[in-house]
Amino acid sequence: MSDSPKDPPKDPGAGSSPVSSSSEVEPRILAAWRQWLSALATDAEAALAAAHVYGELADDGRDAWLDALEEDGPKLGVPNVALYAPLLSVETDNGRLARIRVAMMEDATPVSRSTTRAMRGIHADRSRIAILVAPLYMDFVQILSCRYSPHTGFHWVKYDPLRGAADAPDAGAKIEGVALETTPLKLVVEELALAILAQRRRGDEIPGTIALFADLFDARLESDVGA
Repeated sequence: MSDSPKDPPKDPGAGSSPVSSSSEVEPRILAAWRQWLSALATDAEAALAAAHVYGELADDGRDAWLDALEEDGPKLGVPNVALYAPLLSVETDNGRLARIRVAMMEDATPVSRSTTRAMRGIHADRSRIAILVAPLYMDFVQILSCRYSPHTGFHWVKYDPLRGAADAPDAGAKIEGVALETTPLKLVVEELALAILAQRRRGDEIPGTIALFADLFDARLESDVGA
């Protein structure tokens, strides 16, 4: 991959992105690396390039990348979600996934849910299939898809941490043969909150990706528990 402005700068000595300790990287390369990281908050192509480059790294390279973000990220004034969401879209290792999610949840600038879109359909067995499309940053969204029953919990949950808004699913999309319709967000959130409670009551673990949308459910859960 060429060193275009959309791609991370490379350390000539290492032949890879400068994701080792800052003390080991040439100042010029380090400055370019930090400038490129800052662009992830505003440049869609840079964010997609980050996902691609990170996805091609071996385990030690990915660990070094996360180390570098922990060291350099606080110096950039960039929301954590802009730095980590592209990586979450390609990471599969449970340890690194947890590390990325914690960093995203510690973001000082939480995602606004005011324009989250909800779609829902009802399966033949009366379980629900729903999609939430939430703004992330720039023209990116994050997508939560799930099949659930308000009374018994979740069948499955899927999370897409980074998708161009233009490529997000819309009303009429089908999942497992169920056509989804635009549905008031409040209704879907209430059903999902009930499913979370049902999952807890039967002693099953709550799907981890639900935590990334916790702000949608917290008030509803507190109300139900109080009742």
